[in-house]
Amino acid sequence: MAGRITASEDQLKPDPRYGDKVLAKFINCVMYDGKKTVAERCVYDALDIIDERLARSDAENRPENALAVFHMAIDNVKPYVEVRSKRIGGANYQVPIQVTRRRQQSLAFRWIISATRSEKGRPMAQKLADELVAAAKGEGKAMSTRDQTHRMADANKAFAHFAK
Repeated sequence: MAGRITASEDQLKPDPRYGDKVLAKFINCVMYDGKKTVAERCVYDALDIIDERLARSDAENRPENALAVFHMAIDNVKPYVEVRSKRIGGANYQVPIQVTRRRQQSLAFRWIISATRSEKGRPMAQKLADELVAAAKGEGKAMSTRDQTHRMADANKAFAHFAK
């Protein structure tokens, strides 16, 4: 049955170190083959790297901790509109539609993780830390994916009346 609502949101426990449910969900998305401890170590190492960078930084408007950087990165990468293909009268149209809050979060997670995994040659924790810091600043591959999605929706806004 497509579209049914599960209790996964209620069953999700906050992560052990920070007590944050969004971070726990992110760790679950990073996880491969059910190896949660590996994913936790990877994400926590990335957050430790971000904390070290924040301690060395002397900027006046810097976030207070790595968790704040993580949340800024997720909020920056979240898309507001996307295009969906709709078949109308024998033609396919790219119709821009609003993105639900739940899908915004899952797309942000997916884009950050895929941008991190596409880079080769360094440990995952370092790549993840770099991508999170870049996304918090409004830069990086995940942000370019979001901007590309928004540009696509803007280019096809003539077909917005097909959205239901």
